[in-house]
Amino acid sequence: MKYENGCDILPEELLREVQKYAAGKLLYIPSGEEKRAWGEASGYRKQLQRRNRMIRNKYAHGRTVSELADEYFLSLDSIKKILYSKKQDDHLVYAPSIESAVNYANEGMLEEWMNCYWQLSKKTAVESEDVVADRLYFGIVKLPLRLIQQDEFNIGDAHAVATEDFSTLRPLIIEYHQGKFYCTEQKALLAGLKQRKVNSYPTIIVLQDSTDYKRFMNHFGTVLFFVK
Repeated sequence: MKYENGCDILPEELLREVQKYAAGKLLYIPSGEEKRAWGEASGYRKQLQRRNRMIRNKYAHGRTVSELADEYFLSLDSIKKILYSKKQDDHLVYAPSIESAVNYANEGMLEEWMNCYWQLSKKTAVESEDVVADRLYFGIVKLPLRLIQQDEFNIGDAHAVATEDFSTLRPLIIEYHQGKFYCTEQKALLAGLKQRKVNSYPTIIVLQDSTDYKRFMNHFGTVLFFVK
């Protein structure tokens, strides 16, 4: 590294201040950029964290060490290290609940929660994350149920909603397409909420493309309240 004369670089007043502390000394001045941890620049560290989080979630929901080793092409010892490491600083644990979804959303990982939801709770065979990644997600918000398209809800099959503590229940997964809200897979839960005359409920909005996203943001992006 080439040394420079402080007189040629620093303003006179600043030079006098530096001389008070380091006159005649060789002084290294760092660039001011924060030192990045390993893997942060490439994003590889974050990818590993996401993978390891999914491995722990799958194990917690019944997958065996052997099954995880085969799925992720890792040795049994590697899977065990991920599961039992004492250095885990990841506080996010998946559960099919509003509280879990809100925690993921607050960390900017709502897409990951949805991936867990489809694979672990709905038992949907997801060959790749593209099924989830191709969608856009907005939430968790309190969606007025009157906005959802009226369908043939079978009140007799409605889930009982016996408590106001919605954190133990699942959020609604509602699709927004061409300006309308649709409930395609949780009709029993929605019917139960309507039966109890619930006005609004924690919801994840699923948008299929950028056109729907722009329309949704224009009409609802600033008027729906987020669940904290």
